[in-house]
Amino acid sequence: MSAPLLLGHRGSPRQHPENTLAGFQAAVAAGLGGIELDVQCLADGTLAVHHDPDLADGRALYRLTRAELPAPVPTLPGVLAWAVAAGTFVNVEIKADPRVTDDRAALTVQAIRAAGLEQVIISSFDVPTLAAVRSLAPELECGYLFDPREQSSADAVAQALALGCAALHPHFAAVSEESLAHAHAAGLRVNVWTVNDAAEVARLRALGADGLIGDVPAVLLGRS
Repeated sequence: MSAPLLLGHRGSPRQHPENTLAGFQAAVAAGLGGIELDVQCLADGTLAVHHDPDLADGRALYRLTRAELPAPVPTLPGVLAWAVAAGTFVNVEIKADPRVTDDRAALTVQAIRAAGLEQVIISSFDVPTLAAVRSLAPELECGYLFDPREQSSADAVAQALALGCAALHPHFAAVSEESLAHAHAAGLRVNVWTVNDAAEVARLRALGADGLIGDVPAVLLGRS
């Protein structure tokens, strides 16, 4: 059984603000195999690395331009350039904002191709977003994110297969020996979020999870 890919969830958010270059660098420096980040789209088509659709001050990102983006919030091309130079893996989660229709799927694909990033997977909870990515870039792997409070593991596997995804991205609470075996039997890798407990890391490793995404590098690495 190979060791799982370990990814810093939004970087290393217990040490640095989430979704910042400092946090991404800290996660990789700690020994993780890569990072997970979130993407939002600004009014001018700039892709911002930010989890929520609004800034802490209440401004909606989809109404802002690159010039109005606060300095601590990086752009996706900037982070991808760093990742290529660092030789690290990136899980790009595309967030959907129901208030707006934009080209964030196409823009994300363009940014990944322009950066020349090969160690990458694109994930999303949003089915139309993943369908768009699969249509635009069949060479890029996708992971289907799902919440067990809203969808069963069996239904999520079926959805991932229908989309042509390479992986399933479940919350750790949805992962059992049975559900993991079902996903693997379907040919899907299983990358689990957000794993911050040492006992949970050990359990998922023993079950054969393919990837673990968490906030604390030391916990993922078994050092805490």
